[in-house]
Amino acid sequence: MFYLRRCLFIFGLLAGFIAHAQTAGVSPAPVKDTGYLIVRNILVQGNKKTRTSILLRELSTVPGDTIYLKDLSQTLEDRRKQLLNTSLFLNVTANIKNWKGKEADLVFEVWERWYIIPFPIFKLADRNFNQWWVAEGHSLNRVNLGLRVTHSNLTGRMDRLVVGAQMGYTQKLTVAYTLPYIDKHYHNGLGINFSLSRNREINDSTSFNKQLFYKSRDFIQHQYTAGLVYSYRKAINTRHQVFLNYYYEDLADSVALLRPNYLGGGRSRVQYLELMYLLTYINADSWKYPLRGVQYQASISRRGIPPIDDIKDWQVRARAARYWQLGAKTFGALGARGQAMLPENQPYINQKALGYNDDFLRGLEYFVIDGTSFFMAQSTFRYEAWNFNLHLPVVPGKFNRIPFRLFLKAYGDMGYVYNKLPGNGMLNNKMLYTAGVGLDIVSFYDTCLRLEYSINQLGQKGLFLHTKIDM
Repeated sequence: MFYLRRCLFIFGLLAGFIAHAQTAGVSPAPVKDTGYLIVRNILVQGNKKTRTSILLRELSTVPGDTIYLKDLSQTLEDRRKQLLNTSLFLNVTANIKNWKGKEADLVFEVWERWYIIPFPIFKLADRNFNQWWVAEGHSLNRVNLGLRVTHSNLTGRMDRLVVGAQMGYTQKLTVAYTLPYIDKHYHNGLGINFSLSRNREINDSTSFNKQLFYKSRDFIQHQYTAGLVYSYRKAINTRHQVFLNYYYEDLADSVALLRPNYLGGGRSRVQYLELMYLLTYINADSWKYPLRGVQYQASISRRGIPPIDDIKDWQVRARAARYWQLGAKTFGALGARGQAMLPENQPYINQKALGYNDDFLRGLEYFVIDGTSFFMAQSTFRYEAWNFNLHLPVVPGKFNRIPFRLFLKAYGDMGYVYNKLPGNGMLNNKMLYTAGVGLDIVSFYDTCLRLEYSINQLGQKGLFLHTKIDM
């Protein structure tokens, strides 16, 4: 009861902060003794690889627009962050030049990143670092090693090519290419992807909210996927996407006999088509580590389209987050996400709810809660404690400065998972609560390291490590 009261106190405190939040104003510098300016031209400098037309498309200001001087500082900062959110640049500056009468030019100077990044793969087979380090004894047999080469601006049009190959726990080959704009109006985009993988061990069941595994000397699982994606983005903040994916899974007969519900009906292989529509809206200061603004995402999918329909279900997912600046260097955030799936009777592979991927409560990293539907809410209070740059003397030019921002935080989570047949799951079909404190370390190339000390409603405490933003 004491722990429950403490969690509710944290939720109430954070909600109170956010309900009365007022974003800090930005005082515009007096540029001219007039009330407004008219944008004559928009100039971009420093983009050796990226096409200027692509960058102009990412700005919500065009030549001929009027900007009131009281809004000038904030407008320049907002446009600067819109270019940073493309993830193409290390830094962007915005200035006013060539002021004549009431007309002036907006000038943006960009520092391009390294776009070709051969990145070694050191990926854990388990759901998170703590599960691998503690529960699985940090066994190197549960590590994937390989190489992933990413070109995030292949032709200068923000098109992204990813090729990866890995060995170890999962042997996998992936190829993906995305071209965000294929038309002269920069509204429509296309993408393709392909992957194949095989495993000697799989998570075939769950007991008391812990994963169980089946292992063999031979490969017992083969998976193949191929897909197409069409995107439509007319406005800056809203993107529509339609995915058509083909899935094929081949399972060893021994696993199908031992766990007949893994693929359902004792099957050893399934294939199906999935059609999904995804809507994303982001209006935030940063798309990678937002502190002010909102994010919304919703999707509806149909798995199983005749005649390729061994798996059949409808799935709806939604998530929302809002971020506030509460005061000097203090920020609040509230987020919620959920999923609903029909029909309720699904094979084991379709019952991954909380504890998988990014859907988990902070403090329940050692558990999985299987089910077809779930809901979770998160609240976080952040304080920016440090903001500094680390200089690397042996690294040339614009890459010798690494920015760091360190945030102290307190948080509370809650969630619920519905499972029609929960079995011995002690966390299913009941409200779940967690809370904790932590430190976020944020740097460029969209990196975020999270150190968190959490407690859950079972009274269990622990220090947890993550490498993605929590909301």
